[in-house]
Amino acid sequence: MTTMTEPPVEQPAAAEPQPTGFRARIRALADLEITQKKVKRREVMHFTRQLAVFARAGIPLLEAMATIASEVDDKLFRRALDDVQDRLRNGATLAEACEAHPEAFPELYISILRTAEYTGNLDEALERISQYIERDIEARRKIKEALFYPTVVLMLSIVVVVVLTGWVIPKFETFFKSFHARLPWPTRVLLDVAHFFTSWWWAIAIVVAALVAGAMVMVRSESGRETRDKLLLKVPVVGDLVHHAILERFCRILSAMVTSGVPLPDALVVTTAATHNAVFRRGLAQAREGMLRGEGLAQPMADSHLFPATARQMFKVGESTGTLDTQLEVAATYFDRELNYKLSRFTSLFEPAVILFAGVIVGFVAIALISAMYGIYRQVHL
Repeated sequence: MTTMTEPPVEQPAAAEPQPTGFRARIRALADLEITQKKVKRREVMHFTRQLAVFARAGIPLLEAMATIASEVDDKLFRRALDDVQDRLRNGATLAEACEAHPEAFPELYISILRTAEYTGNLDEALERISQYIERDIEARRKIKEALFYPTVVLMLSIVVVVVLTGWVIPKFETFFKSFHARLPWPTRVLLDVAHFFTSWWWAIAIVVAALVAGAMVMVRSESGRETRDKLLLKVPVVGDLVHHAILERFCRILSAMVTSGVPLPDALVVTTAATHNAVFRRGLAQAREGMLRGEGLAQPMADSHLFPATARQMFKVGESTGTLDTQLEVAATYFDRELNYKLSRFTSLFEPAVILFAGVIVGFVAIALISAMYGIYRQVHL
């Protein structure tokens, strides 16, 4: 009688020891992603526009996605599109597949896609999204271009002041001391300021760092962000610019969503989340609550005191005539023009102010040095 021997039981492989203590903290620090990468909006715009063309031509969605993804240069976006295709093959809808990649597709994008899939007008919705992204990119470009030159002039002014204070003036001080002459008061003031910055630069750096750190800690709380945004809206000229930029973005997003058939309460949620200002977010949330209580849209918006009379009138006309999407588009165009005008006005005011600031600093330095040299000349020849 033969006996059957049991096969040897395979022993589980020993788990790889996990680092502990200091090594664990180092690995956690190495794996930490400081800022989440985002796909460029221009890449998303081109993809959306191409997908709308394919959808209008009746090409299957997966085939269209594969064709467009093969031409994408952005590695992050290509990985996202490959994963979207895998999710579509596994039965997900386009909105569900895109929702898994917030680094590429914002909430506005997902909401419009979800509504388009119910109504069957995917090509129109995609074209509308691409137009919105294009207008948003153009608005951002205008703001950057308007602020570029004044920012460069301001930075150059700061560099000039630092160079004069840290290098030029100390050289002249050595020259003045060699004559043992009494210096005029502009020169003494200039030298005292140079001494202060060169001797206490470390204290100034600590104070600035502390202020920046305190501001960063403050804005982590909702009350701190609201205080910051409230103060920003009250800054002369700049506050008006920020206000109109927020109004233009709000009307543009809400118009795109209402035109695409997104229910107004859901559209307000997405629009509120896309408004990067705590004061507006709180006011819009209260307006949505009033709308859900049956007060309509125009009255809660007026009660929020965030919108000027022009916008309130447009909301009222659109709500009473059933043309809210058209009125929102008109309001967005109006605020876009107002923003362009205010940007040009801000630039025309800011540029001379910065140049005047630089001129006063450099002029005072020149007067202090020339008056000192003239005074020394007179004392030596008397």
